[in-house]
Amino acid sequence: MSTLQQQITAAADFVQQRGLPTTPFGIVLGTGLGALAEALDIIHSIPYEAIPHFPRATVESHQGRLIYGRLEGQPMWVCQGRFHRYEAYNYFQITFPVRVLHALGVQQLLLSNAAGAINLSYAKGELMLLKDHIFLQGGSPLAEAGVASLGPRFVDMSQPYDLSWREQFRAIAQAQNQRLHQGVYAAVVGPQLETAAEYRYLKTIGADAVGMSTVPEVIVARQLEMQVLACAVLTDVCDPDQLAPIDISDIFTQAKRGEERLLALLKAWLQKHPR
Repeated sequence: MSTLQQQITAAADFVQQRGLPTTPFGIVLGTGLGALAEALDIIHSIPYEAIPHFPRATVESHQGRLIYGRLEGQPMWVCQGRFHRYEAYNYFQITFPVRVLHALGVQQLLLSNAAGAINLSYAKGELMLLKDHIFLQGGSPLAEAGVASLGPRFVDMSQPYDLSWREQFRAIAQAQNQRLHQGVYAAVVGPQLETAAEYRYLKTIGADAVGMSTVPEVIVARQLEMQVLACAVLTDVCDPDQLAPIDISDIFTQAKRGEERLLALLKAWLQKHPR
């Protein structure tokens, strides 16, 4: 067993000692979206720092705990808080929670993030399902030393985000009279936000939204043959011709609005597709 696999096994074994039933469904909550966990019927909660080899959440809005709970009666694992390249973590550390969730039996993974809208037809507080992405963080979570021992090195990414899952969410959004976009997400390192020239560049290469997370986790989830859906809450609109200084308080306000919409979609989806 490789050293990396030993770390994953140690973390999963520590969690499994709680004697919780397995469930195929997991969620990773992003910036400003941790309150979604408050809707859960929490059965067990473990701080990240208590789990062997788990990184520590350093972002203020990421609480940093692994939760086992129920939503609409359905059991799930929820990672409240994630890790980013700008926190000086390597890709194995960033994607470690996904590998542990897989070791716990998770096969369906929903990821959320907060993102800036580059497509000017989008509005703050709306949601965008990721239909594709552009990875601009440099390197790869599959190019880390020893990662080839954890799964295939050459992973197909022709359809990283499950089409049937996206269609189900779009149908639910239509029934709820909710705007739900599908677009291309550009993942950058951060933590600084983009300049006007950088926003123009991202638009030119086909991005509809930009953020600092998610894609490394998606790549690893696809290596592990997990079914993936990712949803961005659009917290600001990035118009390079009318670029204003960042308003952090408004970003968190928009994240809260979007989170309520995402929660409504997720609840309706769980009612239609019980685990």
